[in-house]
Amino acid sequence: QVQLVESGGGYVQPGGSLTLSCTASGFTEAGFNFSNSRMTWYRQRPTKERIFVAMISGSGGTTSYGDGVEGRFRVARDNARNKVYLRLNNLRPVDTAVYFCGVFLGGTNYWGQGTQVTVSS
Repeated sequence: QVQLVESGGGYVQPGGSLTLSCTASGFTEAGFNFSNSRMTWYRQRPTKERIFVAMISGSGGTTSYGDGVEGRFRVARDNARNKVYLRLNNLRPVDTAVYFCGVFLGGTNYWGQGTQVTVSS
């Protein structure tokens, strides 16, 4: 069973930084290769839909970012450790949300449980 576990969220003042981590497991048992899998980060505010934040290709050579975060957020991965990271810099109150790690495999979207990021003075 593919599993994704996010960590690293917390409470930070505006202008602060956080690094989120996503630990993946079960890919091999499910017949997939983590190193070939495009990984994504999304975020969701209360009563709002989940929106795209960042994507990284399997090799890590290609990344893309959602509106409002490019230049402040950076996605990276460590395929040897089955981990994906999201570095959040210059955080703003509007960045407050639950952040989710996701992957689309074999016709199914897999999500972690999310990690809460709160930006407030």
